[in-house]
Amino acid sequence: MKRYVIERDLPGVGGMSNTDLGGAAKTSNAALDEIPGVQWEHSYVAGDKTFCIYLAESEERIQEHAAKSGFPANVVTEVLTIIDPTTELYCSA
Repeated sequence: MKRYVIERDLPGVGGMSNTDLGGAAKTSNAALDEIPGVQWEHSYVAGDKTFCIYLAESEERIQEHAAKSGFPANVVTEVLTIIDPTTELYCSA
């Protein structure tokens, strides 16, 4: 499966309580249960947006989840590679 970053515009999400965020996760999980080939890893909440990390067979699966869950997928970007602080250890100068 491919990895995607999904940017969702969700006004007020940054001010939601843990209970409200739990309800949103429950809604998302229920939609995921109905869609094969897509898995939610985690999300970052920042202001009026979430940035969600998903594994999916295709962008179409991401859009299907957005439609079923009611959470928009405003920008969907496929992750081509991952780097971190250890990346320099594996690169030749």
